[in-house]
Amino acid sequence: MKPSSDIARLLEIMAALRTPQTGCPWDLEQDFASIAPYTLEEAYEVVDAIERGDLADLRDELGDLLLQVVFHARMAEEQGIFAFPDVVEAITQKLVRRHPHVFGEAKNLAPEQVKALWDDIKREEKAERRQAREQMGLPPEPHEAGFLGGIPTALPALTRAQKLTTKAAKVGFDWPDAAQVIDKIHEELEEVKEASLSGDRAHIEDEIGDLLFSVTNLARHFGIDPEKALRRTNAKFERRFGSVEAGLKAQGRNLNDASLEEMEELWVQAKLSERKA
Repeated sequence: MKPSSDIARLLEIMAALRTPQTGCPWDLEQDFASIAPYTLEEAYEVVDAIERGDLADLRDELGDLLLQVVFHARMAEEQGIFAFPDVVEAITQKLVRRHPHVFGEAKNLAPEQVKALWDDIKREEKAERRQAREQMGLPPEPHEAGFLGGIPTALPALTRAQKLTTKAAKVGFDWPDAAQVIDKIHEELEEVKEASLSGDRAHIEDEIGDLLFSVTNLARHFGIDPEKALRRTNAKFERRFGSVEAGLKAQGRNLNDASLEEMEELWVQAKLSERKA
């Protein structure tokens, strides 16, 4: 079977991999739950390629992400639930419906009007999904309940915290300005200190969670994506730690040979070098 730029060939390859007796043993033993972590991982790798500005890698990572969609669709088709064309139809239908200013009669809208229209349509879709589940005798989706419903629980925690507070802010449940959020962070930090003295792991975890939630709220007030900010800091830490390691290697030493003070000195040098660059 030859590679091709035709999506039909990709679907054929996936079907072959999932064919009993002749397919791939690993692919055959997978299900939705076992593949889900790979789906998340591939999405992150797409983001990583974008942030590194590596467009050649982006092409490959988008292919890996597309494979995840094809994989899930194939498993659903095997169960007689839906197939890949149904996935395509669903998203095209959604895009047309959510863009009446492009495909319908709502013309010449300002960006804020487009956003408001998008939110209205999403609410309509949510109500229709709820009604359809009721007609099918299915219970409501747990994450759809209440005003904050509809925010996927599988999102990274920082991203989900940002979306939760953004949605709550739409009905006025929010700190008026960033200064009050900073005060809240100081308050939460004191509570972490108090909890740390108790030795109660669950209590400490709760208070650290509250602190992280408040920091995420602060990022939102400044229009900053907390997940992206933390990824940048992770990359910065990795880069500077690499400089520490390289500095020790230049001295004929390794990390296990160095004291904390020596590593800290090399760390400061790395920081200064970055600021001068």
